[in-house]
Amino acid sequence: MAENKTKATDASVESYLSGIVDESRRKDCEDVSAMLAKATNEQPKMWGTSIVGFGIYRYKYESGREGETPLAGFASRKGDITLYLESGFPGHEKHLAKLGKHKSGKGCLYIRKLSDVDRNVLEQLIVDSVAERKRQHA
Repeated sequence: MAENKTKATDASVESYLSGIVDESRRKDCEDVSAMLAKATNEQPKMWGTSIVGFGIYRYKYESGREGETPLAGFASRKGDITLYLESGFPGHEKHLAKLGKHKSGKGCLYIRKLSDVDRNVLEQLIVDSVAERKRQHA
């Protein structure tokens, strides 16, 4: 069975964030980090070289594949800030409808900058995502 490529590391989250060249993007990522820390009540940890994760959950698929991943996390990518959140839970679509300018995929939410979205809606989306993930994987 293949192992997950992205694992928790001892790399510095502060170094990752300070390495974001664009000052506005760096500030947005620091704010997203604070939102995720508050929602998870966990300290940030690097997962691989580019994902800032909060908390941990263990999963096991029907196929037998199992592993660990953050409860929630984010990464500063070339064009967007990617948030790794649970999706498909009750109320998820309502949050997205009120969020503002974003794109989404399975388990990912893409925002260009925080000023494009309603921060209160984003915070509630994060809180509900973390609660759902904990419920599913308790």
